[in-house]
Amino acid sequence: MRRLAHVAMLASLVTLAGAALAFDNGQYDNVPPDIRAWFKSVIAPNGVPCCDISDGHRTSYDVRGGAYWVPIEGEWMMVPERAVIRDRGNPVGEAVVWYVHHRGNIIISCFVPADAV
Repeated sequence: MRRLAHVAMLASLVTLAGAALAFDNGQYDNVPPDIRAWFKSVIAPNGVPCCDISDGHRTSYDVRGGAYWVPIEGEWMMVPERAVIRDRGNPVGEAVVWYVHHRGNIIISCFVPADAV
């Protein structure tokens, strides 16, 4: 039983590590340096970096009842207020959302609306 618990814990850690790591395999070579720097500098309201250009997803969005909603993998999801970043500007002209898969759920960690100032 103890071995099974250790295997389950290891599998969870590997899954989290894989979800948190995104790779720039050259697909972002043509991104201007100022845009690349912006992606690297965005920090969530709780002080945690949103990650990098390869982790952010340009997206459409909607505002419903005062909350932002974004489509992620074919499903509209409400952006938690704790993830909304309004003070970093947005040089890409489109909304950007950062999210990870965790224990079968999608966790939105950061969101910058298209008109952020």
